[in-house]
Formats: sequence, C-alpha cells, structure tokens
Amino acid sequence: MMAERLIYLPLGGAGEIGMNAYVYGYGPEGRERYILVDLGVAFPDMDTTPGVDLITADVSWLAERADRLEAIFVTHAHEDHVGGVSLLHGRLKAPVYARAFTGNIARRKMEEKGLDPDEVRIVGAWPEVVEAGPFKVSYLPVSHSIPEAAGLVIDSPAGRVIHTGDFKLDPTPIVGEPFDPDLWREVSKDGVLALVCDSTNVFSPKPGRSEADVAPELKPLVAEAKGMVVATTFASNIARLRSLAEAGREAGRSVVLLGRAMKRMVTAGVESGVLTDFPPTIPPEAAGDIPRDNLMLIVTGSQGERRAASAQLARGKYLGFELTEGDLFVFSSKTIPGNEKGVARIMNALSEKGVDLVDDEGGRYHVSGHANRPDLLEIHKLVNPKMVVPMHGEHRHLRAHARLAEAQGRRGILAPNGAMVVLSGNKPGVVEHVETGRTYLDGSLLVGAFDGVVRDRLKMALNGHVVVAVIIDEGDDPIEDAWAELRGLPEIGQSKADMQELVEYEVGQVLTRANRKTLDDDGRLEEAVTRAVRQVCVTELGRRPEVSVLISRLMAE
Repeated sequence: MMAERLIYLPLGGAGEIGMNAYVYGYGPEGRERYILVDLGVAFPDMDTTPGVDLITADVSWLAERADRLEAIFVTHAHEDHVGGVSLLHGRLKAPVYARAFTGNIARRKMEEKGLDPDEVRIVGAWPEVVEAGPFKVSYLPVSHSIPEAAGLVIDSPAGRVIHTGDFKLDPTPIVGEPFDPDLWREVSKDGVLALVCDSTNVFSPKPGRSEADVAPELKPLVAEAKGMVVATTFASNIARLRSLAEAGREAGRSVVLLGRAMKRMVTAGVESGVLTDFPPTIPPEAAGDIPRDNLMLIVTGSQGERRAASAQLARGKYLGFELTEGDLFVFSSKTIPGNEKGVARIMNALSEKGVDLVDDEGGRYHVSGHANRPDLLEIHKLVNPKMVVPMHGEHRHLRAHARLAEAQGRRGILAPNGAMVVLSGNKPGVVEHVETGRTYLDGSLLVGAFDGVVRDRLKMALNGHVVVAVIIDEGDDPIEDAWAELRGLPEIGQSKADMQELVEYEVGQVLTRANRKTLDDDGRLEEAVTRAVRQVCVTELGRRPEVSVLISRLMAE
C-alpha cells in the first residue's frame, strides 16, 4: 500500500503579487484529493499585456485533476484572491466556500457571468468546520484592509496547517475583526506542522500601524480645506472609506461616492452585516445645488486606472463635477509597484488645473494591510510551526521570509509557483516542479500564454504592421499592381518617398521576378513578399514590421 502524503502547490501568487491560487492535497502519490485556496486575478499593463482585461493563474494542472478537487476556499474579497472564481469555475466545478462578505462579492461575480451563485456557500468563522474529502477546514479571522478576511486552519491526517491569507496585526481595524492573538494561540496549542504565510511586507522593518491611526490625520486635513475635497483609496478598504466619509461629515460636507466598485463594496458591507454605521451619502445628481466648499467626493482610481473616476476628473468633467484651482485631492493609498506612471499622470493633470495634492509619501494618510517584518516574527512565535512556507510575494520576498524563519531556528521552505512541497514525512521539501503560467481574459475569451495572442499584439505595437494583398489571375500569373496598407508606421520614409507606394512598388518587383515554383506555392510567395517588405522598411524606417500577406487566386470559369 502506497504511503499517503500532504502536499502544497502554489499555482499563482508565490513569486508575484496577485492571482493567488494555492493547492493542498492529501492521499497516495498521484491519487491525492485536493482543495484550492483562493482563485484570484492580476491586472494587465500596456507595456506587457496590451488589450488584456485580466490575468489569472494557469490552472490546467488542477483542471486535469478536477474530479479529485473537493472544494475552493476563498480567504477574502480582494480581486487577487476572489477575482478568478467566476472566470475559472467552469473548468474546476468544485463548490466554493467563503465568509459572508466575501461570499456576497463572489456571488455577484458568478451572477454577472451567468453562473449559479449558489455554487458559493457561506460559512462562519472558527470553530465552524467544513469537511472536504480528507481535509477539515475552518476560517480563522484576521485583520486586513477589507472586512472578514481570514486565514485557514487546514487539518489533515498528516497534521495541521495554518494558511494565513493576507493579514496584519491590527487591534483596532475600525471595520472588521481585530487580530486576536489568544485565538491564534488556541488553534496552535496542539502543534502546527506548517505555517504558510503572507510575505508582502517582509522588507518593512517597523511594526505595522493600525487603521485607527489614519482617521485622526484625515479629519483636520479635510476640515481645513477651502474648496471641494476629493479623496481616493482602494474601493475594498471599507474602513478607510468610512474614515474619509466621517472626516467629510464632521467638516460639514455632503459626501458623494463615485465609482461602481466603491458602491458595490459598501453595498456588500451593508448586506453582509459588517458595515452598520457608514455616514450618509448623497447621489451625484443631488450635488448640483450644493456649494463646492461643502462637497467631498470619495472616488475610485487610486492606482491610476484610466477609466476610473480619478482619471476622468483629471481629464475634465465627470458626472457634472469638475476640479478647479484651490480644490484638494487626497491619495489615501499606497501606489502599488508598477502603477507609478498611471498615478503620476493623474497627479500632473490635476496639478495643471491648480488642484492641491496630498499623497502618502509621509505615511500619514494610509496604512498597509499586510504584516511587516516584526509582525511576521510575532506570528511565527504565536503559531510555533515546524516549518514556515512563505507565499504571497515576489521571489525576493519569499526568499527573505524563508531566511527570516531559519534565523529563528525554524525550517523555511522556498516554494515559488509550480514547486510541489511535501509537508509530511521525515524530509519535507520540494519534490516536483509543475508547469505553471498565466491565462489572459481577452475580451470575453480566456486565452493561454502560449496561444500567441498577446505576443502578436506586442509585436505589432513595437514594430508596426504592413498588410499586402497579391492577386494571381486565371492563368496563374501575378497582377503586378499589389496593394499595401501600413499601420503604426510613418507615411514618409528616409528618402522622402511615400512608404505605401514604395512597398507596393517593391512587391510588384518581387512578383515580376518570381519564378513559376514560387508563384505556384502560397508559402514561398508569402515568404518572398514578406522579405521584400521588411527589407524596404528597414532601409527607409529602421523597422522590421509584422507583415500579413493576403494571396487571392482567380479561378477560370
């Protein structure tokens, strides 16, 4: 009889920030039963993924074994943890479990995709247990920058694993549950095999600050403002939204929420019962008769998103609102690495309008939702696991976190995406590497990283595109007047010649010189035309464009 083992396999989120997807399995090798923790998305950028809407982990490995997938557990409602549930559920087909607030968000996503929202099942916190094959799973409340975040207590015959999810040690989170060290001691007292732990802020040397520290800073800032006040933060940070709205109300301002995501999160908070005392707001259409210095807008777009309310206001009017000289715009958020250009674009556009800007450079108007290095050490000490497996971070974060654990005398296991770790037995560690990657939501379709769609789009963006149409007549002879169209390339070349005419001339020369073997073979003809087009473009423009050759052959009647 084969020995049974407990495995951990990150498919996304370990070696990057975003698209979290972590597999746990128990059973004989190759016949394990699985659970999946989180199924999130990452967001595209024009530099590397132009035109893409969302990015998910490639779950092909798990989809091939979907008959052994018992359940999907979502730790909280941030997009990098829940955003892929509705996109990938059709491939995995397992029941989804979440706490009430997270479940509210997940169910809405399922409905938007035409899927059954009842596939998402609402469960309570510890000590409630969900049995999923060989696993018993409980939600362990943690504080984070969104309500009802939770770690998971995952029990198997091989022992207990605690998966932290995203967390911080916040005794006063304003909305949501405070971190409860006594509860964590309680679940850890009988021994923990592995702590699979958030690594995001491992390089931050000071203990994390509480969400309650932000509100006293925001109130005088808003109270002393002269014109209209606009503030932006993460739409999911309901505690911050409440602090901002309170600051506006105490300053005698009417508060308007702008942005669909922001309204959706507040609604989910009210419907799930985690938000009971949000200050009153008014709809945008009711703000027309209110003096500007009595208005406060709380808007989406803290990360520079082009279609969000912040960007719209920076460009001009939005829903009747317009920023002018002397107004105040507050970024109560941290700029996520990679979003700096988008945020700077908005800030500069606002500055050109004469708007006063306040950001979080000094750390006064935002606190992180992730545990800093001293907080990670504290959670290691509380749980006292046999081993620490870092997750949720770039490779450098994972590596530093593993070393941090080892410096305290614990086993640290470095397991980036695709590294299958055996947690049980005498020699825990990486035993296999699984091919992982990305899947792109491109319009309404999911396409794989190896499908070439994004690669081709990048090539066209970088090099330009030339389309050439060639006609072969009924006698299998070319009609020399080829047609060409250039996209993303200059119209006039280095020799001052019209590039379209020049390309068409060169293609005509190719057709005139081509032998019968080339003219009768579409592949050879396409290759000869492409070579000629690229050669003239390199000479005139210094570019090797992408070339599409359309060959039409006229049939004799």
